[in-house]
Amino acid sequence: MQPNSRHPLDLQLNGYRLATAEILYHLPDHPGILQSLLWQHYDIAPHYPELKRFLAYWRRNIEGRLHSVRVGRTPLLGPSRYRNCAGVFRLH
Repeated sequence: MQPNSRHPLDLQLNGYRLATAEILYHLPDHPGILQSLLWQHYDIAPHYPELKRFLAYWRRNIEGRLHSVRVGRTPLLGPSRYRNCAGVFRLH
């Protein structure tokens, strides 16, 4: 089943949750420096097949060597969360 081809609610009803991964990798030209990438996709915990597919692609095609991957996910279906904004600040 391809997650991209279905509506998010359909995916959630089939066990998919929005997974967020923070991927740290070494810069190819400066291996002592780490860069961060945030990846989000609908995936199935705890095996995360979509994330594993993405990381396999990374290892095959991208020069930056992976350092670490930290994964978080949304809980089961529930209402959206609403947070009141106390103020808006602009920096010129």
